[in-house]
Amino acid sequence: MTTVTKSIDVDVPVRRAYDQWTQFESFPAFMGGVESIRQVDDTHTHWTTKVGGVEREFDTVITEQHPDERVAWKSTDGPTHAGVVTFHRLGDSQTRVTVQMDWEPEGLVEKVGSAFNVDDHQVQADLKKFKTFIEEQGAPTGAWRGDVPAGNES
Repeated sequence: MTTVTKSIDVDVPVRRAYDQWTQFESFPAFMGGVESIRQVDDTHTHWTTKVGGVEREFDTVITEQHPDERVAWKSTDGPTHAGVVTFHRLGDSQTRVTVQMDWEPEGLVEKVGSAFNVDDHQVQADLKKFKTFIEEQGAPTGAWRGDVPAGNES
């Protein structure tokens, strides 16, 4: 299992950063390799990714979500991965966004990439793109303020 933990400070209030992060269908605008995400319901998403020429489709479930604090997920099929994004208020208009992901590299290309920390660099690059995206937007593209208690597995 590989773990990646990266943070970035964004110059927007915590609510704005959190609200944008809950708009999963906007992820292709700032996440490399993400072709599309379809929101199935409040806690389920369907992803299509293409990394290193390998296309994958898989589903995830939100396992915990608290407005302005955290969003945690895990895969329900396909590649094994899970993670959490936390939002830390640094001031009225500044937020630290921290991503921690655990995943199981599959195949030679992913295992070599993981050994050379390509995944660390990709997550950091995606956070930089998120920073640009959220700071240039006048407002989030939407928001979901629902609460999902820890342990949601369905």
